[in-house]
Amino acid sequence: MNGTITSEMLAFVCYLFVVLGVGIYFYVRGKQQQKTGDKDYFLGGRNMNGWVAALSAGASDMSAWVLMGLPGSIYLFGLGQVWISVGLLLGTIAAWIFIAPRLRRASIKANDAITIPQFLSGRFKSKSHVLQVICAIIFIIAYCIYSASSIVACGDLFNTIFGWDKTTTMALATVIILVYTLLGGFNAVCWTDFFQGLLMLAALMVTPIIACFVMKTPSFAPMAVVETGENYYNILSSGKLDWASIADILSGLGWGLGYFGMPHILVRYMAIKSEKEMKKSRVVGIGWTTLILIMASVVGLVGHEYLGTALNADSKSLVFVTMVRDICPPLIAGLLLSAILAASMSTADSQLLASSSAFASDVYKPLIRKKLFKVDEDSDKGMMAAGRIVVAVISVVAFLIAINPGCKGIMALVECAWAAFGAAFGPTIILALYWKRFTYKGAVAGIVVGFGVDALWYAFLSGRTGLYEIIPGFLCSLIAAIVVSLLDKAPSKEVEELFEESKKLTD
Repeated sequence: MNGTITSEMLAFVCYLFVVLGVGIYFYVRGKQQQKTGDKDYFLGGRNMNGWVAALSAGASDMSAWVLMGLPGSIYLFGLGQVWISVGLLLGTIAAWIFIAPRLRRASIKANDAITIPQFLSGRFKSKSHVLQVICAIIFIIAYCIYSASSIVACGDLFNTIFGWDKTTTMALATVIILVYTLLGGFNAVCWTDFFQGLLMLAALMVTPIIACFVMKTPSFAPMAVVETGENYYNILSSGKLDWASIADILSGLGWGLGYFGMPHILVRYMAIKSEKEMKKSRVVGIGWTTLILIMASVVGLVGHEYLGTALNADSKSLVFVTMVRDICPPLIAGLLLSAILAASMSTADSQLLASSSAFASDVYKPLIRKKLFKVDEDSDKGMMAAGRIVVAVISVVAFLIAINPGCKGIMALVECAWAAFGAAFGPTIILALYWKRFTYKGAVAGIVVGFGVDALWYAFLSGRTGLYEIIPGFLCSLIAAIVVSLLDKAPSKEVEELFEESKKLTD
């Protein structure tokens, strides 16, 4: 057993050194090239190639839940849980086709925006900072919750494999994520996401295939009795088309709405360097996500036959971990299990950078620094320092959420943050890219109403109805944005011209 743990630990340590090495590399390269501007740190100079952008968008999206939460739910409850995968797949296809190209072009036309709040303000040629402040506040609140899910996943992983104290391992994970995010900025985050995306895909592809070969051997026996419920292989969770099944289907499909408003994914679209690379990214991004979601579902189904009833409701998220450790040599197992660490870290670092860029660019630079310190708004002085301070603060808050005894776990945290972003920003992004009559006040109304309805539904109606809060939040946000825009005066000729220009190819 000690030899097994040592080999697995060696694989984890090697992986962590690679991750930190990437951060140090981009820190040193940035110093040598004297790239200290906010555009380089927060958006990589808008020069990301197609493969890196696509896998970074995917890896920052598919956190540890795709290796732990989704397979565990399917393992325990059956095919009725696959609707989340279906919703996410439809959402990512729609985002890459309808949002990514237009957002990249529109963000360039909107004063070369590097954040979503900057894009929205530039889209309406507004000098008001109200929208930017509201966005930054929502970013920070939601990302504290989202980042906590990644920290919890790291704690569960190391506690299960090595028996380490969860609080200690979560603190260690927080420090590692913080260090390489602070060092390298957007480039470091995207390149580590690229390698982590490949590792995640390899782990999900290899594990069920090896397990199937093992199950065909004469000596194989499930770890426990295999009990298949009456509706286990039924896509209707209750076995019939009642409200419980309809709510599960709608809620699963509703996950796809999150892609239209997820800031750390949207900025990847903005960072792609050309239209040609955008087309490449679209194919790679959709293909990667399709394989990831299919194989995560397959892991759950294969795990059901391989493990039997060895896991229960409390331990179901360990189906991937348990299978890998049982079928692979320790060193290989450690490498494959690093995929969980990769999924956690690739999501957390992206969220930290997105929230810090929103605060530094949209609150600190135009308001705090200009008003209090009388520094020219066009200067980059102090920008990265402010962003890095916010990264550290959010990391600490996320850690405190993760270690709170009342924390409900990985999936609950992800559901909460995903819905908040999708409901608040999804309709506004779509309307900003496709509706010329859309106004600044309409955007503010849509974001505030979407976030508010989402929070209220989560607090009072989610448990009673079984309906995921992103759906009512998204619909109310869309209605509010349209109604307020129609009641508001029409956009100026300059705003309409910018909208038309943003639809044209930029290169």
